[in-house]
Parts: sequence; C-alpha cells; structure tokens
Amino acid sequence: MQFFPAALQNLSDQFARLPGIGGKTAQRLAFHVLSMDIEEAEEFAQAILKAKQEVHTCPCCQNLTDREICPICDDDMRDHGVICVVAEPKDVIAMERSREFRGVYHVLHGVISPLNHVTQDDIKIRELLMRVASGEVREVIMATNPDTEGEATAMYISRLLRPMEVKVTRLAYGVPVGSQLEYADEVTLSRALEGRQLI
Repeated sequence: MQFFPAALQNLSDQFARLPGIGGKTAQRLAFHVLSMDIEEAEEFAQAILKAKQEVHTCPCCQNLTDREICPICDDDMRDHGVICVVAEPKDVIAMERSREFRGVYHVLHGVISPLNHVTQDDIKIRELLMRVASGEVREVIMATNPDTEGEATAMYISRLLRPMEVKVTRLAYGVPVGSQLEYADEVTLSRALEGRQLI
C-alpha cells in the first residue's frame, strides 16, 4: 500500500541514496522541500545542477574546482615540491584549516578497498605517479586515514614511489590533545611512541 504520492516517495528515495541519510531522514528532507515555496525549491534545484555543471577536478591535483586550475595549484607562494596525498576533497579542507601545510595536494578520490570493489585503478594513483615522475617533487606526505584501507593505500603508493627516489613520509598519529592515556587503544599508543619528538 502506497502511503505517499509517487512524486513525494520518489523525492524521499532520492534523498535516501545520499550517504549517511536513512529512510526517516530522507522523508523529513522530502517533506521540508515540499514546504518550500516554489522560488526556494527552484533555487535548491538550480544549486544542484550548477554544482554538477561547473565543478570538476583540477587537472593537476584532482581536487574539486570551478576554475581551470584550482587556487592551491595556481598559488606560486606554495611549495610545489611537497605533495600531501589525501583520500577525499574534504580532507584538503581539514588540512587547510590547520594553516600549517604550505605545499600542494593530490586527491585520490577514494582508497583501495577490496571489500567495496575499489582497486588501485579506480582511484587517482596514476596521476600522482605522473606528477612525481616530472622530477619537481621532493617529498610525498601520505595523509590517508589511519584505518585498514588508508594504511593499505599508503603502503601501496609508497612501494610504487620507492624507485623514483622521492622522500615518502606518513602523517604522525597518536594520542589526541585533551584526551587521557587510559582511554587510548594499543595501536594509538604504539603510533604515539613511534612518532615521538624532542621537546
């Protein structure tokens, strides 16, 4: 038995396809869109279409941009000899928030994940190798997440980069600021010890 009009059910189903959106949240979003006046709904729909039409990947770093080359790659003040490799465009935003990194980025658009049928050919590894082969790069910082897929991807890429005589480093991971040692797991503590520094 159909409880909602077909168009409303279809809208709810479309929202449910988004990551992290369950059935109830999708229904709430669909009802909210219906409560908008027609101008607001058109603006919302146009924003989606405009983003799809204008946003593309930077041919250099694979980050999202609406320009020919993204502002970071186009910035002469940044160190183009140091590349920070991240899994997703949102990771660039997180790194930039720190205001510490002055190099450039390379976005993989995923990580190697056999369980999810994502192989090395499905992410932007080839483009990274081409950048490093140009000879301008001194260091590649692997900044993928410290989970199984992120670690496997970092190790795979580091093996590919080894013959290119480029320095490959990994972000240090450890105990978060403000937390207590008793709540840290063994792997986190092990990483914290490995990444210890002089003070």
